[in-house]
Amino acid sequence: MFEGKRVLVIEDDQEINKLLNMIITKSGMVSVPAYSGTEGILQLQNSTYDLIILDLMLPGISGEAFISKIREKSMIPIIVVSAKMDIEDKVQALKMGADDYITKPFNQQEVVARVEVQLRKSSVHSSQTAEIAWRGLKINPKKQSVTLENNELQLTNAEFVILSLFISHPEHAFSKRKIYEKIWTGPYVGDDNTISVHVSNIRKKIAEVTDDAYIKTIWGVGFMLI
Repeated sequence: MFEGKRVLVIEDDQEINKLLNMIITKSGMVSVPAYSGTEGILQLQNSTYDLIILDLMLPGISGEAFISKIREKSMIPIIVVSAKMDIEDKVQALKMGADDYITKPFNQQEVVARVEVQLRKSSVHSSQTAEIAWRGLKINPKKQSVTLENNELQLTNAEFVILSLFISHPEHAFSKRKIYEKIWTGPYVGDDNTISVHVSNIRKKIAEVTDDAYIKTIWGVGFMLI
């Protein structure tokens, strides 16, 4: 299903870069290495990729700066693979636009699973054609675009999927566990802030267009589109 998909691996440690490339290649995908943020940006300027695997501690342009720069013009899925284990580092990367975060040392099967999840979400969106609307929100799955009162919202892959889930079931309360299970693989960790960060990002982008509330926090449960 993912054979031929192009993955850009940006990691300055040659051994880890080589391992990640091997993992991706063995899964039938095309893996291209880069060893700095600057080299990664050049690769994106010269070729088309379906997903990026990104280290944070890079020479030259840091991983965080790389995410910010790429998110100015592209919503390509980004999975961070980093030795930074603090929850603050993970939250910051997600707030900046990363779609997922894996800590080192990583499990090879988990890397493949999370890459496939992001690629699957992208392919599902492109195969769907019917536009979905709720109040001033409109989602076009084929174009993977979201407009609010005719203003386009620049959402990451993860944010797009979460909002698509909400708009498919408006006024339905989703728990963090349910949202997590529909988007990622692996066990849900109750104190994981991943979902909250993505929802917070969506809210901020909506607030830039309108003062109207669209996402309500249901205390003790999760979130609901209203």
